[in-house]
Amino acid sequence: MHVVLWDTQKNDVQKDYAGGMGTGIFRGSGRFGDWLISRGYRRDRRPVALNFAYLAAIFKELGHTVEYALDRAVAGADLYIFNPALLTLDLEHQAMQEILAKRPTARILITGPVAFSMPEAFSDLDVKVVRGEAEMLFWKLDEVLASEDQVVSVGSVKDLDSLPWPDWSMFNYRTFRMKYDFWKFPTALVQLSRGCTFTCNYCPYIMVENKTRFRDPEAVVEEIRYGAEHYGFRSFKFRDPLFGLDRKRSLELADRISKLPFKIQFSIESRIDLMREETLIRLRGAGLTSITVGIETPNEETLRRYKRAPIKDDRQQDFVRFCRDLGIRTVAGFMIGFPEDTEASILGVLAYARRVNPTYANFNIVTPYPGTAFYAEVKDEIEETDFSRYSVYEPVLKYKYLSADQVRTLHARCMRGFYFRSRYFADNSHLLWPILQRFSSRRHKQARLAAEKMEKIAETLRRAA
Repeated sequence: MHVVLWDTQKNDVQKDYAGGMGTGIFRGSGRFGDWLISRGYRRDRRPVALNFAYLAAIFKELGHTVEYALDRAVAGADLYIFNPALLTLDLEHQAMQEILAKRPTARILITGPVAFSMPEAFSDLDVKVVRGEAEMLFWKLDEVLASEDQVVSVGSVKDLDSLPWPDWSMFNYRTFRMKYDFWKFPTALVQLSRGCTFTCNYCPYIMVENKTRFRDPEAVVEEIRYGAEHYGFRSFKFRDPLFGLDRKRSLELADRISKLPFKIQFSIESRIDLMREETLIRLRGAGLTSITVGIETPNEETLRRYKRAPIKDDRQQDFVRFCRDLGIRTVAGFMIGFPEDTEASILGVLAYARRVNPTYANFNIVTPYPGTAFYAEVKDEIEETDFSRYSVYEPVLKYKYLSADQVRTLHARCMRGFYFRSRYFADNSHLLWPILQRFSSRRHKQARLAAEKMEKIAETLRRAA
């Protein structure tokens, strides 16, 4: 069987983000400062969604030929796989219609979080919606194809190490680079775990399963070894929504990466309260260059209202400072545009972000994702129903005290207000441009020496473990 993985990058979509719902790229309001920030976002060439790399390996192992089609029609395929994002839902729906018009006997499977949360979006097409993790097709492909139901529930992979390693060969993997995390390329995606145990009601990560499944660190490091030796990957972004929940596994992973015969860079996403100083030191010694954390807002009442467990603000500032001294970049997510937000509350988020001063701050406009508890809660307050605008950089709700234009203006003001100031560059220049460390001031040399000292401590801890 000839299988086509059909994909698109239109609307600046980044499909592997927002729990697989996809995000766009900041465009701003037309000012020169907005343009500069947007240019920074466009430096990246992010990898294809990880589930497509898994599916490429799965279909090959099942004995099928596999082709990747990026924004193009493919004639003569037997099976087409789609992994739509909200931003590209209409485009992919149209592509499915065109395929079926030209080849009525072709079979189409739709996978991913969008398919899981809103299968009704495809009810007018002769397609099958795979409700669950796409990788379950490794075991259930025949069952799905034989089913008479349009929506087929397949569940989730219980043993993640039973999956074949992702196959990147058919994608343009040599161009993959994520410059906000790394300075060595190309970049691959990898996972130590899947799922999240927290209950933030706006988060799509917990739709499929509100628990965490883990891989064996040894298997993960062997996958990294293979990726580096076979594809030439020099950096790896962990796509775990909650890296570090199992501290013992995280430390074992760090120790095993440190024993590789070559150096790699890697980044993680976690919660600040899961990352002890000792853990950060061990991870930094193994090659950690960047950590993404969700700070969201300093308003604890807002966090609790939307089921987000707050973290004390002084700990967040101390965390960013400690990472900076270790030489680890911090990518902090902030949220504005809650239904009850005011100009003062949004500018309060900006002021707090400036105090914390991470290496990168991403101000996301609150977006109601279908399938989340937040979507059900604010359904009557949704102003914009065109999913192509669900980029996290566009206001789509009705607001009690602000108009959509005001939220859009305040959002751009937050982006400019964070990046264009002297303290930002004073604190972060040695992280933004690592090459400058060779010529930096005494302060930055001290930071580098501190990082080297921490690496020696990490080695001592590894030997003692």
